[in-house]
Amino acid sequence: MARDWNDLFITKAGVTAAASAEEAAAAPEKKRRFFKRLRENMAKTREALGAELQATLFEGDIDEDTWERLEEALIMADVGAQTTAKVVGQLEQEATEGGLVGGEALSQRLTELLADIARTGDGRIDVSHGPTVIMTIGVNGTGKTTTIGKLAWHLQKELGLTVVLGAADTFRAAAVEQLEQWSVRAGCEIVKGPEGSDPGSVAFEAVKRGREIGADVVIVDTAGRLHNQDHLMEELAKIRRVIGKQLADAPHETLLTVDSTTGQNGLRQAQLFSQAVPVDGIVLTKLDGTAKGGIALAIAAETGIPVKLIGIGEALEDLRPFDADDFAAALLSRGD
Repeated sequence: MARDWNDLFITKAGVTAAASAEEAAAAPEKKRRFFKRLRENMAKTREALGAELQATLFEGDIDEDTWERLEEALIMADVGAQTTAKVVGQLEQEATEGGLVGGEALSQRLTELLADIARTGDGRIDVSHGPTVIMTIGVNGTGKTTTIGKLAWHLQKELGLTVVLGAADTFRAAAVEQLEQWSVRAGCEIVKGPEGSDPGSVAFEAVKRGREIGADVVIVDTAGRLHNQDHLMEELAKIRRVIGKQLADAPHETLLTVDSTTGQNGLRQAQLFSQAVPVDGIVLTKLDGTAKGGIALAIAAETGIPVKLIGIGEALEDLRPFDADDFAAALLSRGD
């Protein structure tokens, strides 16, 4: 799974982007700072799990009640019943066989099992197509447009890639205005149409413009929609077809933005959106505002779609590539 922006993207060279010597030297400290921020911003989930984890694994004897309480804690964190049963069953088996002794060993192994669950599919994004077309989808209010703006900023400022934004959410004027503000902040071009215009047409023109100027990446915003609005879900498929007419094999990446505070409803969204269009990755937002951070594990386990990006706050640096090991450690770590 990706650990940093250079790890997340596959470039035209066919490999993940290479960091400079200076960047490589600074990487350990940057990752340490980010893990600290990740842990702090996931406090609601961590504290909810941590208290139960302390009482379950570190106090008293390990017995049948231990595993039941652990299951309840993970389910409350929205890890999901199916995923929880698998993880706790494996942990109980290893403990029974004598391979794990003491709360520290059990906690460490639980962290490893959760990380393994989250590590599904290819967590990278291939931007080697020239231009690479990224289509973003999701329910209203998930932070989709903000995510696009932050992603464009990181692509341009940290990786030096040229980005064009396509404002294909033509039904909400505020979405276009918000994306315009991000285009200025990120220093990238934006293609838009009149309010209420055909979103497929805007997407088509955005990809066309990206090809004309030799952009590296075109990011197409789409209107937020409920996953039970069949006609709007069908429109997503139409937008994909229109993009494909402008550039064969595009879009190359479809990212679904999910609000983690919705818990198991976020899993349902992932399942239904992926039935309407192929979904290559999940952007899980608002992890700083929920005690349901375990939904990242449920989505990965039950859909097979990798979580590629997470949002843990409002700042630019709070949109980050997802790392399964860091996520699981931040979820369960105790103390300061």
